[in-house]
Amino acid sequence: MKAQIKGLDGSVQGEIELPAVFAEEYRPDLIRKAVIAIQSTRYQPHGTYVNAGVESVGTGWGSGRGASHVPRLHNGSRAVKVPQARGGRQAHPPKVEKVLTKEINKKEKARAKRSAIAATSNPDLVRGRGHLFEGDVPIVMADEFETVSRTRDLVRALSAVGVYADVEKAKGSRKVRAGRGKMRGRRFKQKKSLLIVTANEPLTAARNLAGVDAVPVTALNVEHLAPGTHAGRLTVWTQGAIRRLEEQP
Repeated sequence: MKAQIKGLDGSVQGEIELPAVFAEEYRPDLIRKAVIAIQSTRYQPHGTYVNAGVESVGTGWGSGRGASHVPRLHNGSRAVKVPQARGGRQAHPPKVEKVLTKEINKKEKARAKRSAIAATSNPDLVRGRGHLFEGDVPIVMADEFETVSRTRDLVRALSAVGVYADVEKAKGSRKVRAGRGKMRGRRFKQKKSLLIVTANEPLTAARNLAGVDAVPVTALNVEHLAPGTHAGRLTVWTQGAIRRLEEQP
């Protein structure tokens, strides 16, 4: 399986043999499992105050009064401390020590990553995610692409290879979140756009492009390739990243 190598002006500068990972079987079940495992590491532990609902002073009346033996307020008859009483403790409250992370086997994780990489070369899966692009996938850029330091030059290069329309689509998708989340540091929602994978350092010129993620191939994980567990992300590879991909286990 081969792919064309494109320059900054969109011209074809040659071909490159893609590594065998691009022929991996598509396994959406493993991809979903791996992405959820990554997302679970970001869950914030939460639980109730350990003494919640049990700080009231109450004593049972004992036997002989025809009443249950629940603790009651000293100056009344209202029950306290027990789950069935108003203001009492919860029966089974959330606990901070609960383990929220999901586990995944090493071989499953590795295969999920290979499968997600292969999905980036399937045009049907990429279009199924709603991405806009021209030509074939995967898109492989010459190594000079990694030297781009200005956003305007990067926009010009992405336009030349026919993928900048997807960035504009992501920019237009930005909207205010519905619900309480808008008051908790996540006011806006925005679609994911293309992924730029380089050989060594992340492409800093892409930091201000809407929905674009730029990562080196050594830091690439399944969530980068399949945001929201949906594989087939529009990905721009550099020639050096493809070569280093062959070295990955």
